[in-house]
Amino acid sequence: MLIRFKNVRKAFGQQQVLNGVSFEISQGDVHFLMGSSGAGKSVIIKHIVGLLQLDGGEIWLDGQNISYLSEKQFREIRKRCQMIFQHATLFDSLSVLENVAMPIIKRFGIPKALGEEKAFQALRQVHAEALAKRLPPDLGAGVRKRIAIARAIALEPEILLYDEPTTGLDPVAARRTDRLIREMSDELGITSVVVSHDLDSVATIADRVTFLHQGSVLFQGEPEQMFQSSKTVLVNFVNAGGTRWTPPKMKR
Repeated sequence: MLIRFKNVRKAFGQQQVLNGVSFEISQGDVHFLMGSSGAGKSVIIKHIVGLLQLDGGEIWLDGQNISYLSEKQFREIRKRCQMIFQHATLFDSLSVLENVAMPIIKRFGIPKALGEEKAFQALRQVHAEALAKRLPPDLGAGVRKRIAIARAIALEPEILLYDEPTTGLDPVAARRTDRLIREMSDELGITSVVVSHDLDSVATIADRVTFLHQGSVLFQGEPEQMFQSSKTVLVNFVNAGGTRWTPPKMKR
């Protein structure tokens, strides 16, 4: 297992967000974290990169206990991970190519020309090389998300952490983003941890799902098993709109 949470606990004041959470993520998988708002999904991915310190339990990454590393020690862990936020967080005054190249040049200490060459390769990986000279404000939200993914993979991570990657996107852009997440796993071997409420996403690209409820893991398994579960919380989550939701045909 690449990532393992063992009885992890985290509270903010009197609010117990994680209360003995245990689950595992396999290398190369697209692993979804699901649950209602406030269930602790984003808290989990922030623990992986040391943005939050756990109150108890253990977190293991590739056989290393990273539970209580110092800020300096976490710098090496963060080089192995890249987080893709809900908003693309691109610089409006820089071209697409410059947005992707800037962190490459800073991270690897390479000349600008080489950094831009690596950036262009990353843009090609997300099917956006034709947009290299464009400015982010001229692009749609779905395209900006692809640029953010290119910027992340250009830093050669082992793990991509996605926080609500399809929220705010139209259906076409959302499904394109899904396919791109799947491609990063299948073609580059990247492990993807995806925080999401999007049932279509989990049905079409997830390998495994961990569903959180009231600070604990309610379900772990394949998406088909979650959709077929008779557990009341899962049934209500899947059918929150009041009608029986039917998973789209799996496309791998």
